[in-house]
Amino acid sequence: MSVADRLAELGLALPPVVPPVAAYVPAAVSGNLVFTAGQLPMIGGVLPTVGKVGAEVGADEAKELARVCALNALAAADSVIGSLDRVTRVVKVVGFVASDPGFTGQPGVVNGASELLGEVFGDAGVHARSAVGVAVLPLDAPVEVELVLEFA
Repeated sequence: MSVADRLAELGLALPPVVPPVAAYVPAAVSGNLVFTAGQLPMIGGVLPTVGKVGAEVGADEAKELARVCALNALAAADSVIGSLDRVTRVVKVVGFVASDPGFTGQPGVVNGASELLGEVFGDAGVHARSAVGVAVLPLDAPVEVELVLEFA
């Protein structure tokens, strides 16, 4: 089954690549790896929610936003390798969570991205990961996700 078919089965489709908000590219290839820039949870060019997780944004909502980030990262990867069907493994996920000082549930938030990748790629979606709490993210986004994918 193709990745596009699997996404459709999940009720999803790759969105358009989110244009960079500064001086970088959405994804870059080195050897057989593609590195995505950090992706915000943009939907149609708009952040649906802003603020800190644990204050203005709940953990469950942030987890859903992390899924959106991962989908945006997959679109960025697809744009430079031509097809996500070429992905042989998700190597690493890094998730940044703009956190209220008392919020310590970053791993649960970033699970939104990790679980999506598992649903899409199965065993090839199992990866190493970092989930980092930060004071603020670009545009006051609650979450940002970047990926490293291996492809053939």
